[in-house]
Amino acid sequence: MKKSLSLSSEGSLPPPDDDVDSVSPDELLGSQSRLWLADVLSGNMPSEGGQANTFGRDGLFVDYHFPLGELEMQPGVKWKRPKELCASPQFIVDGATRLDICQGKLNDCWLLSAIASLAVHPSLLKKVVPLGQNFQDGYNACFTFRFWQYGQWEEVKIDDLLPTLNNNLIYLSSPNKHEFWSSLLEKAYAKLKGGYRALDMGFPHEAMVDMTGGVAEVMKIALLPRDLPTLLKYLLDKGALINCANCQGPLEQRNELGIMFRHAYSLTAIEKVKTTHGPVDLVRILNPWGNTEWEGPWSDFKGPEWNTVSIAEQRRLGRVRQEDGEFWMSVSDFRQNFETMEVCHLTELLNEPGYSMQPWSCIMHHGTWVPSISAGGPPSRGWFWRNPQFHFVLSHVDNSQKTCSFILALMQKHQRRRGINLALALHIYPAHSKNSHLSPEDLRVLRPVLRSPNYSPHREVVLRGSLPPGRYVIIPSTAEPNQQGEFLLRVLTEHGNAATPANKPEAQDISSVTEPSFPHLAALPSPETTRQLFKKHCNQKGFCKPVHLHNLLTEAIQGGVLAGSEKNLSLEHCKSLVVLMDTQGIAQLSWTGFQSLWEKISRWTDIFLVFDKNKTKRLEYQEVAPALKAAGIMVDDLVMQLVGLRYTEADMTISYPGFLYLLMKLESMIHKFQAYDMVGMGTVTINYRQWLHMTMYN
Repeated sequence: MKKSLSLSSEGSLPPPDDDVDSVSPDELLGSQSRLWLADVLSGNMPSEGGQANTFGRDGLFVDYHFPLGELEMQPGVKWKRPKELCASPQFIVDGATRLDICQGKLNDCWLLSAIASLAVHPSLLKKVVPLGQNFQDGYNACFTFRFWQYGQWEEVKIDDLLPTLNNNLIYLSSPNKHEFWSSLLEKAYAKLKGGYRALDMGFPHEAMVDMTGGVAEVMKIALLPRDLPTLLKYLLDKGALINCANCQGPLEQRNELGIMFRHAYSLTAIEKVKTTHGPVDLVRILNPWGNTEWEGPWSDFKGPEWNTVSIAEQRRLGRVRQEDGEFWMSVSDFRQNFETMEVCHLTELLNEPGYSMQPWSCIMHHGTWVPSISAGGPPSRGWFWRNPQFHFVLSHVDNSQKTCSFILALMQKHQRRRGINLALALHIYPAHSKNSHLSPEDLRVLRPVLRSPNYSPHREVVLRGSLPPGRYVIIPSTAEPNQQGEFLLRVLTEHGNAATPANKPEAQDISSVTEPSFPHLAALPSPETTRQLFKKHCNQKGFCKPVHLHNLLTEAIQGGVLAGSEKNLSLEHCKSLVVLMDTQGIAQLSWTGFQSLWEKISRWTDIFLVFDKNKTKRLEYQEVAPALKAAGIMVDDLVMQLVGLRYTEADMTISYPGFLYLLMKLESMIHKFQAYDMVGMGTVTINYRQWLHMTMYN
């Protein structure tokens, strides 16, 4: 019998002498892959035009784009819908609460603690978990969730197929076997991050930012003020979400009083409790595991201190005497048993009964570091003045204070997709008496009034401060000059102190920003003209297909300094640009998707023009590697040889359209690799279906 080569669900090859017919389908494919295979054989695969054929033969939605990993492809694991697990599944039972969460086989307590904190605020939870979804009216197995990504909320659609073992969910579940909102939320977040295995270990503050749009700050508890109850009350009153952990000791092992090492907990309340001996400050902590509680003073079962508290007072606190993962402890014990605290400062108003505090006022600035233009590096390297500068005015002091409090948050965009972690820092200088932009001469004599303690490779660098009223300049920078990257700068202040973007010189009492000019402005149309071109060339439904992009780019290039380059633009280039930007598998881009593509084109045009030294509208072969490095992509000699063979013209140069295509291809393939290599081992495991999808649709 003819033999064939197959990849198993775990990526290993069958032994050479094995006959494929002797291997059962269950051994070769996971249950969701079997569902996919059945749809292939029945001709019911998704079409290029969208989601019309993403519904199975039973009329239920199947998410073919959910990335499968080896964690849920083990023998015996079956993907089942809630209706296969219980008679009458419910999306939410008696309201979504912090207690609807039980950890499964993933090490994702960091995510669960963020979900628990989120569930304390119904208005926040509704933003992430849209209500009205159910398993009854209009049920088609498609569920929608929303997550904050780099300044905007993005929808994530999933099916309700969940991995099970012996008819039990293997990942997050609710204590109520009929409730599934938390399980589906975990799956949606896994899709956003690249699969369930992407959730195996992480940082609670990153999850809290993705679910609230807030700004996360990591604090050392030992360095917090002595009056910790006042600080905690202030943070919670402003709606802050707080997680805490003890980072010492072996992973998720208990200390002698039941607190687990390197395990994320949620701090959900602080109360001054009346006892027969006087008031005591207690904090309420939640272990997302749902068990393994604190066993010291004020514990649920072993705390005789509760005998000094009246039944009415215990009822006010909502105390429940059971091992549900939630417990109270004194502030002093909290200090001794927890090391770090991750605080997510909210920037949106909570529309909840009885809530009166205002969150921080937040202004966002999107920016780019472009080599040789706006990527000046640190103050010590001499080009610091090239970095983007943001000028803002502090005028309204805090209550009973003489200074103005603020939080600055500098986030690098898409760093995991690019496989590069830039080291970032923030510096604040006094502003010039007349100008909003500091010159090289100014920066040679001025000293920062506040700065990051060091350059950090974390996704977001946060700087909290308090300064007297006045005018200041914020400068975000990378640890090395000429590093390519995009960033989001958020300025959080108390209400009354605001920040505004550049190009508003008439507003002298509010923030403005001055950045160097960008070469692409002479090569590409203005944002408004680009919007008009999109409307002109897209189809009637408002989508841009490859042929539309070809017409649009041809017209856009003709009017700038790269005119003539459109002759090198092919439909195949445009097919790749569309497909590699397409996240829905529909081979077309909406206006939002096109905007993301246009941002890349603008940034890469800057790089192309900078490295096109002789202005031939082509890059010489020796100019390509430095240009790729400026875009944040490092390649070795072997890859450069392949670039020379595959992407250059006959004279070994790369045209402008070819350069865009090359960068898009490299960035896309790096992103796909990173999505499957979330643990950073430098190797990936993919199944047969994933291999075909990755290689054929690009």
